[in-house]
Amino acid sequence: MKLNLVVALSACFATAAWGADINVKAAWARGTVPAQQVSGAFMDLTSKTGAVLVGVTTPVAADAEVHEMRLEGGVMKMRAAPRLDLPAGQTVSLKPGGYHIMLMGLKQRLKAGETVPLTLKIERKDKKIDSVEVKAEIRALDASVGEAHGHMHMH
Repeated sequence: MKLNLVVALSACFATAAWGADINVKAAWARGTVPAQQVSGAFMDLTSKTGAVLVGVTTPVAADAEVHEMRLEGGVMKMRAAPRLDLPAGQTVSLKPGGYHIMLMGLKQRLKAGETVPLTLKIERKDKKIDSVEVKAEIRALDASVGEAHGHMHMH
């Protein structure tokens, strides 16, 4: 009996150790108005050993993708980023006006004060894929709009 418990605990610690490799902070999603089909989710990701974000899923949207906002020739363009490197020990910020998670085909309104469950698909150095569960706080529709607009205006 005692041995089985030790084996079970070891298995738990092995899983927890990898889960702890990815640190997620300040996860939030922008609230929506009724019938709005798209929103964005943002967070800070840090990998202790180095990994790659290769996908995102959520039950609240038909599709979720990592996108990048980039200024090209004076025009802000958005493109899908199927692989986002998370260099060892460096914090990668998903934020308005930069890399972010697009939630498309929303199945429900995102109301401020509620949370959005997100599952991040993380590719480790050994090419195995791990799932990291995140709860993103939904903020009011105008949250950080000033920051996003700051990146958009051409001076």
